[in-house]
Amino acid sequence: MSESKNVNAFGLTKKDYLGAKTTLCTGCGHNSITAVLTNALFLSQINPYKVAKVSGIGCSSKTPAYFLNSSHSFNSMHGRMAPVATGAKITNKDLYTLGISGDGDTASIGIGGFIHLIRRNLPMLYVIENNGVYGLTKGQFSATADKGSKIKSGDKSPFETIDLCSMALDLGCGFVARSFSGDNKQLTQILLAAMKHKGTAVIDIISPCVTYANNEGSTKSFTYVKEHLSPLHQIGLVEPSEDIKVDYNEGETTQVKMPDGSTLTLKKIKKGHDVFNREETIKTLIETRDSGQILTGIFYINENQKNVLDHLNLSDTPLAHLPTDQMQPDPKHLTEILKGFK
Repeated sequence: MSESKNVNAFGLTKKDYLGAKTTLCTGCGHNSITAVLTNALFLSQINPYKVAKVSGIGCSSKTPAYFLNSSHSFNSMHGRMAPVATGAKITNKDLYTLGISGDGDTASIGIGGFIHLIRRNLPMLYVIENNGVYGLTKGQFSATADKGSKIKSGDKSPFETIDLCSMALDLGCGFVARSFSGDNKQLTQILLAAMKHKGTAVIDIISPCVTYANNEGSTKSFTYVKEHLSPLHQIGLVEPSEDIKVDYNEGETTQVKMPDGSTLTLKKIKKGHDVFNREETIKTLIETRDSGQILTGIFYINENQKNVLDHLNLSDTPLAHLPTDQMQPDPKHLTEILKGFK
């Protein structure tokens, strides 16, 4: 940030990170996420002109229109955000890739793309705005609805839930976190940390649907989530230029060095949680879910993984900027290549 906290390194104000006016329901948790995300992008010194926003279909996938008017953006087919994001990142690795998805878009029709994106460890921020219902098609249960949870009609979900954080951990994702749209302070810190991760960063954000899932009996209503939150730790991010100040007397802390030299400090609330232990984290998530609580915080971090760009050994110049003669063989060599397939 420059001398003025209202202007960042690009000479831009927070207003330059805004988008169109929301068309979502008044009080929708997705709008709260948009506000926090806009602020985090500004604080993270991310150039809005070098951001690729990608989404699928659903209430959540409408939200990229509500921030970063000046960025690149692609609203894809239902469940196809992950493969489109993969293509965009590999084609232009210099763009910061930000995917916005929902529980239906990721856990149902898009689950195959979600799985393979994580396996490849694509460098991007993957935000899931999770309300447990299909808001655009009148509130049917999605795959993340908890078993026994009620929707507005009174129906109960008969099926086991898909926990996207547990799935991401099992697939080897190097940054996995969960937060609540109503907890601006925690969500801001999680987003700031995720934006510094060099691989896939998955954040599952519980975002109550005020129209179809804010009734008594819904486990994703605002009241239920607020009453059953179980935070893992307090989170603080220290930029490289700042002094590290941690109160060691008030509890055990863990410090994580991020790729840009910043320091992520986690002050433990839950006894013994180790953000570097994937197996124990999965166990903790299952135990917390079985007890009816909603665990939030940064669950797991691994900054030592290679991402898909490392494996592909791409040129220094993004593929999108290479001239045609460097992207395809000339007719003579192409003929020779084709002969090999006969």
